[in-house]
Amino acid sequence: MQRRHFLNLLVGSAIASQVGWPEIGHARISSGQKSTTAGTMTWRNWSGSQSSSPSHRLAPRSVNELLEILDNPAHQNATIRPVGSGHSFSPLVPTNDVLVSLARLNGILDHNDDLCRARIATGTLLGQLGQPLESINQALFNMPDIDQQSLGGLLATATHGTGAELMSLSGYIEGLTLVTAQGEVLECSREQNPDVFQAARVGLGSLGFVTDVTLQNRRPYRLKKTTEWLAIDDILNNADARAKAHRNYEFFYIPFSGMGFTSTHDITDEPVSETEAIDQNDGARDLQQARDYLSWSPRLRRLILGGYMRTLGTEVKVASSWQNYTSARNVRFNEMEYHLPRDHWQAALREVIDTIESQFPEVFFPIEVRFVKADDAWLSPFYQRDSVSIAVHRFFEEDHTPLFEAVEPILKRYGGRPHWGKLNTLTGADFESLYPKWQAFCEVRESLDPNGRFLNPYLARLFNQPTSAG
Repeated sequence: MQRRHFLNLLVGSAIASQVGWPEIGHARISSGQKSTTAGTMTWRNWSGSQSSSPSHRLAPRSVNELLEILDNPAHQNATIRPVGSGHSFSPLVPTNDVLVSLARLNGILDHNDDLCRARIATGTLLGQLGQPLESINQALFNMPDIDQQSLGGLLATATHGTGAELMSLSGYIEGLTLVTAQGEVLECSREQNPDVFQAARVGLGSLGFVTDVTLQNRRPYRLKKTTEWLAIDDILNNADARAKAHRNYEFFYIPFSGMGFTSTHDITDEPVSETEAIDQNDGARDLQQARDYLSWSPRLRRLILGGYMRTLGTEVKVASSWQNYTSARNVRFNEMEYHLPRDHWQAALREVIDTIESQFPEVFFPIEVRFVKADDAWLSPFYQRDSVSIAVHRFFEEDHTPLFEAVEPILKRYGGRPHWGKLNTLTGADFESLYPKWQAFCEVRESLDPNGRFLNPYLARLFNQPTSAG
């Protein structure tokens, strides 16, 4: 019997055994999904939580065409925002003026075999990088897990994978090209325009257009990915040790189950192979169905889900690194993620779990926990701090606001810094207290874009600056 059919059978049997079970409630539709009336070409992010109707949506085919967009008199008093593939949930992108995609600027532009570095156009999707890099005998040190993210967008927000001794991808930037509001093309590195370099490695699209980056890579490697289902107490009691023992380590807790699963990656010379695996998109739908039928009885839900998960065997996949890291996400959600000091993450996570399981029976998406090494990019959430990331999710058709309002104070109280691309309510004053280089970043940003051409209303509030559109 297939695994998911077994879960359906357990849920169906539980329902049939009950008398007078309550009518299933309907989840609230997300308050974040808004209609827009300005402009004529509506843009929405992947989850639908952010939208706008820009007057112009442009996709230059070269840096020269990008310069023409910036020099166009019709755009001089307009807000101009870069956009990637729309996988950010925070309001970094929305504008009713000019939206510019660098999707046509993609691919590996150059490489240095001796240094094992590659210069890559930032319109490249993460899922388009693995094979081309392997063909020049290179591989990324680490990768985030959603294959449709654009390189420019994920670097601008310090998007990360997991690994106690591995940085976010922004930490591996050795050089970049920045096109400024005045139409300058700046080559930046630790030696050349060093302050701009440190600001632009995680720049939120507020400094200009990063058209390409030079990444420090390594030689290609094969990973053995192992997924194992365990009781949450077992996971928590051993998480820090397992994170040190494995190259990559993360885990997911399934609310109202008492169970979670760990995922580890280790370098191996074993032949390519794969055991049966649960498709994560199917898995999310299964958890949603269990929620729909069993949320009225958390005890029965825990019994059914926990019992089912204890029947699941260990999954193993041996493949090239890039084939094990990334995957497609077809079940949409909204997300909040904070990065906490490693000394405090377990206490924070236990509070988050208690809050969800005592107040939010409608939640079914797993809680995700990952480990990230410190770096020195000015606005990296990992700036000078080894961190553990805790992420909570809500199905995109459901109102995420009450859950995130309940969880965020916990993560803030333990010293968390939010992921720039995930939902949060922090202000510029909050960020100034969390980032030692906040004022230095603001000074660089203002020097590069004194008129606020690249600031939409959200960024203008963060930096206390007017936008170009007023």
